[in-house]
Amino acid sequence: MSDIFGRTPMGATRRGVIGISIAASGALALAACSDDGGGGEVDLEKQSKGAMDGFAADSQFTATEAFTLSLLWTEWPDLPITDSWQFFTEIEKRTNVKLEVTTIPFSDAVEKRSLLISAGDAPTVIPLVYTGEEDSFVSSGALLPISDYVEHMPHFQKYVEEWDLGEMIDNLKQADGKYYMLPGLQEVSVPVFTLVIRKDVFETVGGGIPETWDEMREALVKIKAEYPDSKPLADGFEAASMLNYAAHAFGAQAGWGFGDGMMDDGSGKLEYTAASAGYKQMVEYFRGLVEDGLIDTDSLTAANDGSGGGSVAEKFANELVFAASGSSGTAIEFAQALNETVGEGNYEVLQIAPPGGPAGQVCEPRNFWNGFMLNAEITESENFLATLQFLDWIYYNPEARELLRWGVLDETYTKDASGKITLKPEFRLDAYNINPDGATDIQKDLGWSNSVFADSTESRALKESYNTPTFVEYVDSVLATRTPREPNPPAPLDEMELERASLLSTPLKDTVDTNTLRFIMGERDIAEWDDYVAELEAQGLQQYVDLVNTARERFEEENS
Repeated sequence: MSDIFGRTPMGATRRGVIGISIAASGALALAACSDDGGGGEVDLEKQSKGAMDGFAADSQFTATEAFTLSLLWTEWPDLPITDSWQFFTEIEKRTNVKLEVTTIPFSDAVEKRSLLISAGDAPTVIPLVYTGEEDSFVSSGALLPISDYVEHMPHFQKYVEEWDLGEMIDNLKQADGKYYMLPGLQEVSVPVFTLVIRKDVFETVGGGIPETWDEMREALVKIKAEYPDSKPLADGFEAASMLNYAAHAFGAQAGWGFGDGMMDDGSGKLEYTAASAGYKQMVEYFRGLVEDGLIDTDSLTAANDGSGGGSVAEKFANELVFAASGSSGTAIEFAQALNETVGEGNYEVLQIAPPGGPAGQVCEPRNFWNGFMLNAEITESENFLATLQFLDWIYYNPEARELLRWGVLDETYTKDASGKITLKPEFRLDAYNINPDGATDIQKDLGWSNSVFADSTESRALKESYNTPTFVEYVDSVLATRTPREPNPPAPLDEMELERASLLSTPLKDTVDTNTLRFIMGERDIAEWDDYVAELEAQGLQQYVDLVNTARERFEEENS
């Protein structure tokens, strides 16, 4: 089957191929085009081959005529894609849509994706996109303004309304009032990455589960005294994960959550987070941890290739680290490593709510998860409407979401009257340590639970179905004890502003990234903070802040 899915090496020229089908629906003709050329005119009466009449929420999509849909696939080093995966055959069986994939490696996926889009060689569907990643492609007209067509996506509309996400969707709008990506929707939103700790050690040595970063420091000092060879706190993601979830407690944004660097200053205007008092306070806090040997500095600089905790997991297992950045999957990985050293039953691993700080018991704003963009060339496809219906089904239909996570009902898993899902004993899911003795891994061997699709949209029940009871406790603890910060007011930039912002923000961000770590690692004295801010100002900081605030004011006036 190696040729059926059209896998091509990177660098091969690709255009969006949507394939052959017939059968027009009786939809009314619709014309829409982006003000900047992002997609040509669409006539749904002529571009509805394969589409279903009366397609509605909670219904199965099956194309009335088969077609092929090209797709960009990010390949993790420990999960190589296989053409024989049941994922591909089952999707085609249910929907009459054959997926043709172009693979890019996780290690430089963002760069490879950007090159494909900029060159006009991207496949039709571009998955694994997070909000904001579409911004740089909007002005070129490379992306479909998908907000013009969501009326044809009933599942998306239903769950945006049921889960009260309408205002968040509105914040996706660009300067032209349209949005160019659809995100994964989450019924409940809690930080995916936070701290994973040795609960037993924190309780017996550290004085309990830390609720604040100050309490965390006190616990680390006690653990260091008991385990002098340890550096008890670690990250493992080039500091980007830890600074992301920690920054909110200091009233700042950092790491993975840095975004464009602009955040609400409390008055509705935006300020540059990396020059703020809260950002400095965060840097000083982590500098203190490094100075006292409480944080594993290697874990702040070692690159992460997407394959897991790696050396951090080894240090966790050897009791050199007792708290580290991670997700529910990382917690499982740490537990598996500890089984080999400390022994099963001799430890407890717990994912805890992000500690609070000077800004309060807060966490990141309610968030989306990864979604997709569409190559603007789809406006030339005879299967335009059918493609929208297929994507609406695979991204937002509850049965499709369950399929993507668990495989085929009554074949790979069962579901009782209460809705409880059980993986059949002959199958396993190593990523979540489910049925470790099963002969077939539904992810590695069958393609289910893949990271390109499975993590995107989730109800709370689905999220909890594959996670451990301690993760369910984590969700409950975040919802009960942490308040999500309000999202920053939107400030979409027009084409000329985007170009200007890019010229300004890139050197600013480089300076921030370099000096944040230098300050934390002690390579630059915190007494030079004002000099660092002056360096930002010399690079055009105020011009950048003024530019974004002008866009914020304009958007507010036009959308009030």
